[in-house]
Amino acid sequence: MKKLDKLILKAFFGPFLLTFSVVEFILLTQYMLKYLDELVGKDLGGQVFAELLFYFSINMAPVALPLAVLLSSLMTFGSLGEHHELTAIKTSGIALTRVLRPVLIAVSIITVGAFFFNNYIVPKANLKAYSLLWDIRQKKPAMNFKEGAFYNGIPGYSIKVNEKMNEGRTLREVMIYDHSKGGTNTTVILADSGEMYMDYNDSYLVLELFDGNTYVDQNDASFRSSNEQFVRQEFDKSKLMLSMASFDFDRTREELFSDNKMMKNIDELKVVTDSLQRYSERDRSYFAPNVDPFYMYFKADTGQVKNGLRLLDKKVKRELPAPTHETLLLATNKARNIKSFTNSYVERIKNTNREANSYEVEIWRKYTQSISIIVMFLIGAPLGAIIKKGGLGVPVVISIAFFIIMYVMTILGEKWGREGLVSVGAGMWAANMILLPVGLFFLYQARNDSSLLEVDFWRKLMTRLRRNKI
Repeated sequence: MKKLDKLILKAFFGPFLLTFSVVEFILLTQYMLKYLDELVGKDLGGQVFAELLFYFSINMAPVALPLAVLLSSLMTFGSLGEHHELTAIKTSGIALTRVLRPVLIAVSIITVGAFFFNNYIVPKANLKAYSLLWDIRQKKPAMNFKEGAFYNGIPGYSIKVNEKMNEGRTLREVMIYDHSKGGTNTTVILADSGEMYMDYNDSYLVLELFDGNTYVDQNDASFRSSNEQFVRQEFDKSKLMLSMASFDFDRTREELFSDNKMMKNIDELKVVTDSLQRYSERDRSYFAPNVDPFYMYFKADTGQVKNGLRLLDKKVKRELPAPTHETLLLATNKARNIKSFTNSYVERIKNTNREANSYEVEIWRKYTQSISIIVMFLIGAPLGAIIKKGGLGVPVVISIAFFIIMYVMTILGEKWGREGLVSVGAGMWAANMILLPVGLFFLYQARNDSSLLEVDFWRKLMTRLRRNKI
């Protein structure tokens, strides 16, 4: 490796690692904000949050790479141009394409690695991330007694505390409805004060009550006799132990989530896509035989006469009796049945096709996300050589603009492909195929030392166009 290649690569990888970390952090933060309300207040601990963030950071990596390459290449070659290093290299007789070559090779290696990473690592990370997220959603919030309100988070009990002391352990005026044995509130506990604390490795909540009464209804609510009997038990001190098993963080088997398309690699996605496409073709072929019984005189697929009548001459007019009210009603009902059956059948085929297209979208996404890394480099590197501005100012603005363009076109392509408006492959490759000529145009301009983004360039261009008009 020549010194020039080392210089260029060293100038590239520093900004690349920085921008990738920043973009990954921004995307991860934006994504996790959607689930913020479901994560807080559940006392999960730092390990669970760290695990969730780690898995979702892997999920974000394929999205962050193209933007990181675009921004870092803009910064690298913009900085080289700003400090006249790029001019010195060109003056020595080295073409711009030769200067770009070491970084292009490195980006190509990143592209190949991103494809395999997206195909094999990301699906496994998605499986762990979304299964963990599901378990977090199912976990109850941490226990929180509010003064003057009933707390029903513990199965079988409704607890009301009128006053909590500052340390959160001492309670005043406690009321407990015990319906752990089913039925209505047959047991009520009232206490003047109490203490609350955890015991047995936080497996049980202990309520130690003082100066109270326990009221027990000895008759079941559904079979009460006319002489209802209540028992009151007075106590100076009573201890109630409540199991906290319902607050445990239980993990669901990951295999239950493996059918989702985000958890599959290309080979697995192809199997599902082929199966769905075969189901759709089978439903199409079965449509005519299924709708045929709705017709009394004509077959749905051929229109041949069923009742044996033959038309000897198309020009002969036959007088038919006027239809009766019953006949018209019968015909209307049959037409409605045919319409309802056809609409439901067509909708089922559309849903199957849409599902098959969704799986095919995931197949093409693994290719297009990787190739977009090279496309973003072909835009960023020559554009940086043209604008000759490094740092985080102009490169950030240009990078965000191109990333938004790519993102919007990608979303539109996915939607059109999923809905069948265009082929899935065309929809998924549209963004890269549109932006690739833009990158090649910038490369051509940078190779010819174009002042594409300078005011003088556009002034001369407008003058030339006016002359051609005249």
